[in-house]
Amino acid sequence: MERLPRQKERDTETAHETTEQEGVRTCPECDSTSLTRSADGSEVSCEDCGLILEEETIDRGPEWRAFNAAERDSKSRVGAPTTQTMHDKGLTTSIDWKNKDAYGRSLSSEKRSQMNRLRKWQERIRTKDAGERNLQFALSETDRMASALGVPRSVREVASVLYRRALDEDLIRGRSIEGVATSTLYAACRLEGIPRSLDEIAAVSRVDRMEIGRTYRYISQELTLGMEPVDPKKYVPRFCSELELPEEVQSKANEIIDTTAEKGMLSGKSPTGYAAAAIYAAALLCNKKKTQREVAEVAQVTEVTIRNRYQEQIAAMGIHE
Repeated sequence: MERLPRQKERDTETAHETTEQEGVRTCPECDSTSLTRSADGSEVSCEDCGLILEEETIDRGPEWRAFNAAERDSKSRVGAPTTQTMHDKGLTTSIDWKNKDAYGRSLSSEKRSQMNRLRKWQERIRTKDAGERNLQFALSETDRMASALGVPRSVREVASVLYRRALDEDLIRGRSIEGVATSTLYAACRLEGIPRSLDEIAAVSRVDRMEIGRTYRYISQELTLGMEPVDPKKYVPRFCSELELPEEVQSKANEIIDTTAEKGMLSGKSPTGYAAAAIYAAALLCNKKKTQREVAEVAQVTEVTIRNRYQEQIAAMGIHE
């Protein structure tokens, strides 16, 4: 006696559910396992028979179209995303400095005076206590230094988060705001893999190098950042670019660093000086000679450092001058 069609369907569904539970999804029509998902993720279909297993045609984008950035900005009905680089995370509004109404007409003298008073009070009430004023000044200082260093926005976000953590854990007491802001920026550069030496950070800061290093060690220990030593190879592309050296020299410098580091020569050495010496040696080997003074100025190290590291590296490589 043949089974009823409904019983067959139930058996088929049960079999497919068992297969999916085992981790392999099959097509209910042809039992094929060749299932593909569309590029936008809205459909799942079978490659063999073409059956569509899942279909989701919800368009989560805006209902309007824009063909350039200006048109996109004018049509958008939302504000900028929240950011950690502002003390209020960018959620407050600001009164425009233009003395014009919504139709572009100039305001009367009475209205202008009123708007000036509103702007003044709006600035005053943006910070409610000393902690927010501290944060506002520190984040503006971090933004200034990050712009001078030319680091990406992700580094500024990380530095702002680190400063907020230091403020919450009361690590700023007894230390200058500029010193803590500079040390968190240096820590953010290291966390994000953006090579910036302590001398470069100190050049754009309002505090000296010794205070930055001392505060950085304290912040790193208290926040358990777990910093690893800086890889000298991260400095090589930037230094080679500033020296206008070709890719060949950069590859050779990385090879020198890898070979000598395997022999334990990197331990206890400055990464910037080590990278500079490797670039100097690589330029000589590739007939793209640069003087020690030129390399030292770019790496912000002394010529003696380059000379000493250079002698060690060529000896380890088995190269004779």
